[in-house]
Amino acid sequence: MCRKRSSSAKRASVVACGSTRTTTIPGTPRRYGPGGGGGPPNEWAKEDEVKIAGVEPFHVDWGGGRSRSAWVRIWSDAGVYGLGEASPMVHGNASLEIIAGALAPMLLGADPLEARVIQDRLFHQHIKLGPEGAYAGALAAVDIALWDLQGKVLGQPVWKLLGGAWRRELPFYASIGGNGQRSVDEVCRVVEKWLELGPAQVKIRFDADKTARDTDLTGDIAKARAVRKLVGDHFPLAFDSNNGYSVQGAIRVGRALEELGYVWFEEPVQHYHIDSFTKVAAALDIAVSAGEQEYTLQGIKRLIEAGVDIVQPDIVKTGGFTGLGDMAALARAYGVDLVPHQTQPSIGHTANLHFVAALTHSHYPAEYNGPYQVQDAVFKTPVRLAHGKFSLTDAPGLGLEVDEGELRKRMVPWTSSAASS
Repeated sequence: MCRKRSSSAKRASVVACGSTRTTTIPGTPRRYGPGGGGGPPNEWAKEDEVKIAGVEPFHVDWGGGRSRSAWVRIWSDAGVYGLGEASPMVHGNASLEIIAGALAPMLLGADPLEARVIQDRLFHQHIKLGPEGAYAGALAAVDIALWDLQGKVLGQPVWKLLGGAWRRELPFYASIGGNGQRSVDEVCRVVEKWLELGPAQVKIRFDADKTARDTDLTGDIAKARAVRKLVGDHFPLAFDSNNGYSVQGAIRVGRALEELGYVWFEEPVQHYHIDSFTKVAAALDIAVSAGEQEYTLQGIKRLIEAGVDIVQPDIVKTGGFTGLGDMAALARAYGVDLVPHQTQPSIGHTANLHFVAALTHSHYPAEYNGPYQVQDAVFKTPVRLAHGKFSLTDAPGLGLEVDEGELRKRMVPWTSSAASS
């Protein structure tokens, strides 16, 4: 694995993907100013500056045929770490390799409080690896870990470092996948089960075959109609085709959704056909949403210019807090709502809650794809649902305290071919 510590309480040897760095852990921070020996107030001694001493990418194997999670720990020279998560596509293998082989050498010795500077340097140093896909996922994992580490170093929750929370009790919307393969009755039974958790909104996802189009327009509309009848006329509903329709098919379904009072129509057409979004958005009154498959600020700008009403970038795909924050500012400048996509049940989900809590004038609930108690097992303090809401505490960083014993049972260290060579 990428990190080892010596037995000495005052020194730490850190192996970061093939490189060893030994640093002295600072003692009690020395502050100048009142009570601190003179000098400018609130100025820290240079010897007490925090540095990155180790980068530890790894998989977490949840067993039972489940997809592995791609996580990273970034260690300070004081033995404190932050946790981050990359997009789980193909188990996040490519993102972990990028972290281990390309990003880790640049991270060692950097100041973890300079997340924006770090991200920009990493982004441009290896931009030919991306800038989208696994590369953006790697940057996201690193950035989330840096913000978690910052919070722990400064003793503050991430939501406060982001500028403060507009709300700390966050309602959720149930993100219910797999409905393309279910019958109408099966869809309703699944939605009924989710309603027991108290969501503020429900989204039915169809997880379409992206190589086919318009396979069952009549059936999809029937399912949308049945769910509306189940929940009543005024309960907020959203519909996600997962890129399942042609322009003509999307307009047909969209008009039915308008009649049924759905809040938004998500990813009606292939994400890379920007002109198709323009045609669909122009033909419909219902809000058209997209963005979970965009990775850059420029990609979100293209969607907004195409007429998309709600953009939905994902914190584990778009450069973490730093990248997602830029996208939120862009959306606000255009007067477009940003409702982050997020279906990872632990680190990604918790990071998203901190972001949504601090998102200016946010009024939609946060997406939730759980519950996943299987992932809660590695945390002593998972953020759990209670009375239909997630509550954020004052705990530093993301507020996730790891149960090291449980994590070790599931941890699969990533070994980079680049590092070994």
